[in-house]
Amino acid sequence: MKAARYLIPIALSLLALPVVAQEVRTDYDEHADFSQFHTYYWAKVETENPLWQQRVQDAFDHQLQAKGWQRVDSGGDIALTAVGATRNQQQYQTFYNGFGPGWGWGGFGDTATTTVENYRVGTLVVDMYNTQTKRLLWRGVASDTLSDKPEKNEQKLDKAVDKMLDKFPPKGRE
Repeated sequence: MKAARYLIPIALSLLALPVVAQEVRTDYDEHADFSQFHTYYWAKVETENPLWQQRVQDAFDHQLQAKGWQRVDSGGDIALTAVGATRNQQQYQTFYNGFGPGWGWGGFGDTATTTVENYRVGTLVVDMYNTQTKRLLWRGVASDTLSDKPEKNEQKLDKAVDKMLDKFPPKGRE
């Protein structure tokens, strides 16, 4: 019975832990005819870690070239920009010392301890601009992509780029 007094609050607090899963979203100009674009160049890549700049370019180059696009040094149909950043996110967790006298209001024990957990969330934003009109045509955003763990970085990046460009180029809406 004493073990249950401590295990139940711990189990309940574990249910409140964040499940950080990679989220990928894309958006595009529905009126753009992506079939007219065949070349691209990198206008800008900014990341907090300079090692990521080449990784981001390599991952996108691989996917876009597999779709028949060609990278040029300048003057392509599309200008690509990428911005990668990590930021701190806070989550509050409350632990109770027992369930107290009952399950009603205030029945979770007589002492509660709240702690603040900090964790880093990495986000990559990639934009495609029409170089003739200077208009944004496509945007991909992936969260939980950039991390401080080098062994996971390239896997997470490749997975994010795969998801971003899975249905690329978009067909537009008629």
